[in-house]
Amino acid sequence: MFNTKILTKEQIATIKSWVNEGAQLADIQRKMESDLGHGLTYMDTRFLVIDLDLELKTDEPDENQSPKETVPAEVDPTELTEDDIEVLPHDSATTNVKVTVDEIARPGVMASGRVTFSDGQAGMWYVDEMGRLGVDPENEGYSPCESDILAFQKELQRVVG
Repeated sequence: MFNTKILTKEQIATIKSWVNEGAQLADIQRKMESDLGHGLTYMDTRFLVIDLDLELKTDEPDENQSPKETVPAEVDPTELTEDDIEVLPHDSATTNVKVTVDEIARPGVMASGRVTFSDGQAGMWYVDEMGRLGVDPENEGYSPCESDILAFQKELQRVVG
């Protein structure tokens, strides 16, 4: 861990000038190595900024500037969105996507279970320790259709919730 007490007043002034010029953590980390000869981790750099009571500038638009116009992206009319989830039936029997939850989660995951998609393909679903949802299909390379994915997510929320 880097100790800020080893910095000279001149080095601290240099770091403050970098921050005043708009340097971000990665910039400060790089300059600490190249200009001052101190190799710091990203976390050490973050602690350095806190220890020196510096506040990094954020890219906030000026009030005098007009907001940039956003150009609407091309929308694929066949692509399902989150808004379409609500129009999917709530009954798993009509979507033909079946979801079960394991009574005891598999090792290394917070929750797990089985899913059977409308085409009869099945697999194991899981929520890992980072909260990411995943599906491990029985047939390698299988990918369910988009409507089945949305129906699976909706049904999973229903059975877990």
